[in-house]
Amino acid sequence: MQKLITNKEIDYFLMNKIALLITVFFGSVSLIGCNKKNTLLDKAVPQKEMQRIFNEIKTPFKYGVVVQHPDTTKMVDSPTIFRKDDVWYMTYIVFDGQGYETWLSESDDLLNWKSKGKILSFTENTWDANQKAGYVALINTDWGGDYSVENYHDKYWMTYLGGNTTGYESGTLKIGLAYTTALTEAKEWNRNSAPLLSPIDKDVRWYDNKTIYKSLAIRDTQKHTGHPFVMFYNAKGDTAHYESIAMAVSDDMVAWKRYGENPVITRGKGICGDAQIAKIGDIYVMFYFGAFWKPGAFERFACSYDLINWTDWDGEDLIAPSKSFDISYAHKPWVIKWNGVVYHFYNAVGDKGRVIALATSKELTK
Repeated sequence: MQKLITNKEIDYFLMNKIALLITVFFGSVSLIGCNKKNTLLDKAVPQKEMQRIFNEIKTPFKYGVVVQHPDTTKMVDSPTIFRKDDVWYMTYIVFDGQGYETWLSESDDLLNWKSKGKILSFTENTWDANQKAGYVALINTDWGGDYSVENYHDKYWMTYLGGNTTGYESGTLKIGLAYTTALTEAKEWNRNSAPLLSPIDKDVRWYDNKTIYKSLAIRDTQKHTGHPFVMFYNAKGDTAHYESIAMAVSDDMVAWKRYGENPVITRGKGICGDAQIAKIGDIYVMFYFGAFWKPGAFERFACSYDLINWTDWDGEDLIAPSKSFDISYAHKPWVIKWNGVVYHFYNAVGDKGRVIALATSKELTK
């Protein structure tokens, strides 16, 4: 015969079932809370690691000027360094009073550079007629790597600061896209007919709705943002009267959208700009320059585990004005490590005009 279950036994069973469910629920909540807390904590790079990175990337020895325009009335700016077929190449921009154009030079030793010619020139009746300051995209970011440029869809790519107003960074500036199959030749790059990002886009943010300056596009093989291509750019808003560094993302290098609602690096005053990314172990390092949130212009860095959340270095500048050739400004970095030596190229302003200078981790003699 089947045993009848009493009401008391049913109550006892239900009470135990409820207790078990409560235990599981609160245990899960506790674990979620702990994991969330740990995840948030893990996004910050510890001070010990920041100091280790600083020791790795510092360049206390100023080698001097490496690129200067023969016409001292013209200004040289914004180096981007890459390597192909055992030769080093640098793109840089020249301001001649009208606006920016982009040039290419080459070197065998990173110290002596020879200009090859222009690759982005002035045009007429285009949105970018008088400003074309280019920055090669998809350079290998591995610290001490080969610094090669990825050929994506049978092209080499470049983002650039573009505008049609004459003058030094005048008017409303936007980000354009150029491409070529001849990376190391002084030939004019092809350009898309419309900008990638503009201060009048529908998804414009409060920090970039006035003008947009330098940009850098890299490949993120780990897709931290969910996208393979990430762009860092500095911009200024109509109410944010300062420059901050922000992010955009793409799946194809052609269509870009802003990422996040706020800049990733900002001081709320002055300038934070011209980001370059290097990956040292599991840490991404962003080299950038600061200006006017303390006197002058100087080189800084920040670190991240995911390209999204950045820990800003609070120690001494990587480079600051100290020599006659950079006494006014020492800013706009491009930093690499090659054969055990760190080379920090930067834009120097001093008694030589606006030039490209070099500092290194080991003392080199001219």
